[in-house]
Amino acid sequence: MLSRGALRAHLLDVRLAGVVATSREASLRSYRLFAARDPRVLIGIDPDGDWGQRDLLGLMARRCGVSADPRHTSGQDVIDPERTLTALDAFAGRLAAVAQRRAPVLLGTGHPHRLLGFYVALADALSAAGCAVLTPAQGHCVDITTRFGLRTYNLAYVRGVALVREAGLERPGCEPGAHTHSPLPVRTALAVAADAGGPLPELVIGDHGWVCGAGQLGFEAIGPGDTNDPALFVGEAEGLVSVAVPLDDGVRPEYYRPLTRYVLNRACLSQ
Repeated sequence: MLSRGALRAHLLDVRLAGVVATSREASLRSYRLFAARDPRVLIGIDPDGDWGQRDLLGLMARRCGVSADPRHTSGQDVIDPERTLTALDAFAGRLAAVAQRRAPVLLGTGHPHRLLGFYVALADALSAAGCAVLTPAQGHCVDITTRFGLRTYNLAYVRGVALVREAGLERPGCEPGAHTHSPLPVRTALAVAADAGGPLPELVIGDHGWVCGAGQLGFEAIGPGDTNDPALFVGEAEGLVSVAVPLDDGVRPEYYRPLTRYVLNRACLSQ
């Protein structure tokens, strides 16, 4: 079993925590946009609180470990590895609880190039434990506004993990999926599942819009968030997101494998 100390060292070594690649400028810009209720940064959350920039900075300092000093405006941001480890323990606890009930789950990612393998391993372990890994709305179209305009994507599943692919780019050999922060894919999946009268997930596992969109609709949701993703941590603070794990969500895919081993061991699940 990977020890907490060994994982802490790994987090720092590959910059999943500690000094991360996300810039302070990017984080502060996200806080400004969130305070202005920009939907690109809300990613599905409709916060009850009046979250100003200083409120968000204080929240992110408490939840992630970034500097609370508003005069610190440049350089690289920082994530406290102890906060990451504590959140991973809570994340594992939610996996254990749903596995114990053999409850249905839904997994999805807007970061398939980086995090798909992490979620696939979780899906495999939960399926082996008796959980139904749901795949609703496969092939359904989702229109998402991007910086290039409105684009049509198709909802797809790779070994039980949902993602979107731009329509017409589903050929063999193409990239696994598109990068998106939109909550529209999870809203589509959950709406189709509800309309079909089939099972609904008792836990949604993912990132960005998958977590925030599901949490806003009342589903328990857990997943990772970077220092420029205030929506997940606001959602956690307001009770919409069950667990938000602070970490860099853009490192090499293999760097997440020790996290997979750690949470599955903590949850008493086998890969």
